[in-house]
Amino acid sequence: MNTSEIFLLAMLLIFAVPYLFWRLLRTDYFAPLVVVQIIMGVILGPGVMGNLFPEYHQFVFNPDVVKTLNGVSMWGVILFVMLAGVELDLKKTWQYRRESMTTAGLSLGMPLLFGCGAALLLLNYQGWIGAKAAPWQFLIGTGMACAVTALPVLVMLMEKLEILRQPMGQRLLRYASLDDVAIWGVLALLMLDWERVGRQAGFLAAFAILTFAYRRLMVRLSKNDRWAVALIWLIACSFGADWAGLHFMVGAFLAGVVMDADWFGQEALDAMFKNVLLILMPVFFLSTGLRTKWDLGGYSVFFVAGLLLLASVGGKLAAAHMAGKILKWKEGEASIIGWLLQSKGLIEIVFANILLDKQIITSETFTALLLMAVGSTMLTIPLVHPKLHRAQNRGLVGQAS
Repeated sequence: MNTSEIFLLAMLLIFAVPYLFWRLLRTDYFAPLVVVQIIMGVILGPGVMGNLFPEYHQFVFNPDVVKTLNGVSMWGVILFVMLAGVELDLKKTWQYRRESMTTAGLSLGMPLLFGCGAALLLLNYQGWIGAKAAPWQFLIGTGMACAVTALPVLVMLMEKLEILRQPMGQRLLRYASLDDVAIWGVLALLMLDWERVGRQAGFLAAFAILTFAYRRLMVRLSKNDRWAVALIWLIACSFGADWAGLHFMVGAFLAGVVMDADWFGQEALDAMFKNVLLILMPVFFLSTGLRTKWDLGGYSVFFVAGLLLLASVGGKLAAAHMAGKILKWKEGEASIIGWLLQSKGLIEIVFANILLDKQIITSETFTALLLMAVGSTMLTIPLVHPKLHRAQNRGLVGQAS
């Protein structure tokens, strides 16, 4: 076979295998399609299929095919991160700033603290900290990975639970939005390369100035022109951030944050989001799976994944219960909010990919974080659904904050 045929064979596996598994086994209650795609990416990677069928794996996922898949994956995740930025409604967050800041601050700070504690334990063992990482970068990077809330996945889960447009759903969006801003801000600090600090300052200054011109231009354009200009803006911001030594995903997120959803219409944004998830993100999951390794042998990676999952879930639940006491939430709200905010999914994987790219973590740590993200997301629906049902019977979910 030539490279084109092998590439199409790889694409067939990427799209067909997860869909068939999800549809035939009816996993939607505990593992939505997006989770199945992440798991299948790991299974199709070198850690599982590569060990079971090494010749087959090397034939299908040869270097030329992997390069092509990485290009498709890169464009998909750039679009995805931009859309995550557009989703943020900072005006609404400001309106409910006391409640939002309290809950978001605790839900970020507590799992960050727990995650740093887990990372501190890992520093005592070889094979977990990246080759180019200072200890503080590894601690903060791992801690933030435990603190991530996947805003787009949260939106999908709340849609499935039918609470997205209800008051509790809107509150959760505000909390997760603030955490997203903080997480990308910390990521930018982690990526600071002091040899390139001049470039980074120049990029941020240029971005701030050009944002004003960009926003004034967008309000004057038709909706069709806005999409084209938005993509040009996205690529320019991603390139600028990467050139400055940050990361192209930081640039993509910044590009989206300064856009208004009203420019495109919510229906069009929802359609774009669904199309990116359907058409491009499965390739990203496979590319992610190709980077998973189990070189430390045995159950070490699974043990670390369990430790990080405990830090993440424990931190989020502790934070939600503390916020509930401070803000005098109704009985049962803290548990629902804590479990929903602990879901990781895609943003966790994006974040871990960046840490791996910059060699802040090793491939083994990356694999543990990936497993933690999968486990975190799979826990959400089964645990929240019965709690939510009881809360709805008490009239909790429909009440405004």
